[in-house]
Amino acid sequence: MIPPDIAPVFDLDAYLARIGYTGHRTPTTAVLEGLHLAHATHIPFENLDILLGKPIRLDLDSLQAKLIQGHRGGYCFEQNTLFAAALEQVGFRVTRLAARVRAGATHMLLGVEAEGTAWLADVGFGGDGLLKPLPLVAGPECHQYRWTYRLAHEHDLWVLQSLEAEGWQDLYAFTLEPHYDVDFEMANHYTSTYPDSVFVKTLTVQLPTPECRHILRGRELTTIRGQETTKRIIENEDALLRVLAEVFGLNFPTDTRFRCFADL
Repeated sequence: MIPPDIAPVFDLDAYLARIGYTGHRTPTTAVLEGLHLAHATHIPFENLDILLGKPIRLDLDSLQAKLIQGHRGGYCFEQNTLFAAALEQVGFRVTRLAARVRAGATHMLLGVEAEGTAWLADVGFGGDGLLKPLPLVAGPECHQYRWTYRLAHEHDLWVLQSLEAEGWQDLYAFTLEPHYDVDFEMANHYTSTYPDSVFVKTLTVQLPTPECRHILRGRELTTIRGQETTKRIIENEDALLRVLAEVFGLNFPTDTRFRCFADL
C-alpha cells in the first residue's frame, strides 16, 4: 500500500477543464453520462508515442502529464485508467475489467455503479467506441446519437455489439472479473512493444463525436457521418502533422517524424 503522503494526487479540476466538462460533480447517472461523453469526444485514441519510441506509462502522474497537461491522447489502458481515477474522485464505485477485442487485441474497460445500476463505461475504444455508458443489461438497443449499441450474452461472456450497415457486429467480449494494475501493466507492455502488435506496426488516431467518426490508420483518414463515408490519403509527414492538429487537436513540433509512416 502506498503511504498517503506519497500517493499520486489526481487533479480533478485540470481533468474537467481538459474534457470541457462544467456540470455537477456527484456520483449520479447524469454525471456519469456527461463525463463519459466529454472524455470520449475530447481526448483522442492514439498510439503515437509508440511510434516515437517512447514507453507507455500507466501510473497516474504520467497519465496526467500526458493526457491532461500535454493535451495528448492514448489507447485503452491509458484512457480508461485516467477515466477510472476521475470517476473515483467524484465518488463512483469503479471496477477495472478486461476484454478480448474480436479483432484479436486485449482491451481495458470499466464497470461503474451509479444510483444502484451497473454500467459499462469505456472511453478507450477509439472511433467505433461508446459515447455514453451502457446499462449492464443484455438485449436492449441503446441509441447514442448516430450510433447504436447493445450487449449480448455468449455463454459466460458479455459481448458489446455495434449496429452497422451489414447488421450487428461484435466489438469485444468480456467478463465481470475484476482486474488490477499488474494485469494491465503486462498487457500494456505486450501491446506497446511486441513487434507484431498492431499498435507497433500501424499509426492510428481516432476520435468520435455525436455527428461523425474520424479514423486515421496509416496514411488513410476516414470520416464517417451516418451512411456517408469519405476517405483521404495523407501525402507526407507535414500533411500528417496538419491533420493531427486540425482534426484531432494534437500538436507536435514541425520536425516530428513517426516510425512506420514514411514506409507506407
